[in-house]
Amino acid sequence: MEFDLIELIRQRTTQPRDDVRLGIGDDAAVLAVPAGQELAVAIDTLVEGVHFPPGTAAADIGWKALAVNLSDLAAMGANPAWALLALTLPSADVAFVEGFAEGFAKLAQSHRLALVGGDTTRGPLTISVAVHGFVPPGKALTRAGARVGDAVLVTGTLGDAAAGLHALQQSLDDGDSRAGLREFLIGRLNLPTPRLSAGAALRGQASACVDISDGLLADLGHICVASGVGAEIDAALLPRSPALMALYDEASALQFALSGGDDYELCFSVPAQRLADVQADLSRLGCGVTKIGRIVEGAGVRVRSTDGEWLATDRPGWEHFA
Repeated sequence: MEFDLIELIRQRTTQPRDDVRLGIGDDAAVLAVPAGQELAVAIDTLVEGVHFPPGTAAADIGWKALAVNLSDLAAMGANPAWALLALTLPSADVAFVEGFAEGFAKLAQSHRLALVGGDTTRGPLTISVAVHGFVPPGKALTRAGARVGDAVLVTGTLGDAAAGLHALQQSLDDGDSRAGLREFLIGRLNLPTPRLSAGAALRGQASACVDISDGLLADLGHICVASGVGAEIDAALLPRSPALMALYDEASALQFALSGGDDYELCFSVPAQRLADVQADLSRLGCGVTKIGRIVEGAGVRVRSTDGEWLATDRPGWEHFA
């Protein structure tokens, strides 16, 4: 049965690429890195009940398992090429695997990403995906380049995914008038959009970059630590969706935007002289971009409220072993 599942996944995710010399079906894949490119590699694991609620549609799990990894490549400014998949299932559930492969393939094929190997095993529902992408030599974005005076920006809107999870957990019945808003937020949780085009556009422009997986405060904090700087952001500038603002009060919406995870937007710093060009470039891509603060001397991230006071930030974001 295991090999039937592997064949099912292979058929659903087929993506021809000239740089795949040998893909699924052997003990290892044989891959050719194009001349003049460096290889960026990332891996993430999703566990049922931690990264997605029980009962999440299989197709959504397949999409998200790949999306969170592609977001890491986006944060590095890399173009995706190949993936490996390790799928742990409680049972040989063909219907689940069909749905999972459908969601995975839908996102993979839109980025010409080839699934080149992996593994299946029995156990609690867990998915690990490793992705490989290309970036020009010396052009990879990192967390370590932010400098005092740089602007801090984010793509998209913040807090939607955390609000979507909250809406699912509360099982609220708001009637038809609010159901569409809830579905939008839940969609942002289940089907995140990796900002690959934005990441590529930021090569040579951004001084540091990270994707927002654990929450804005936590992930911007990673840039601060790696760069040896501090950051100040203005709460009033944080981009939040109409759906978030319609369903939640200001305090809750702000908490979701600051500390909620799973948005998979990009947070990055840009030297002041490049700010206008970067804003114009990303606006043309249609993903939205907002300046939310600045890089300063010191350490850590501080948040200024609308009345000019510094907010207490006791919950910077998600930690697996907290």
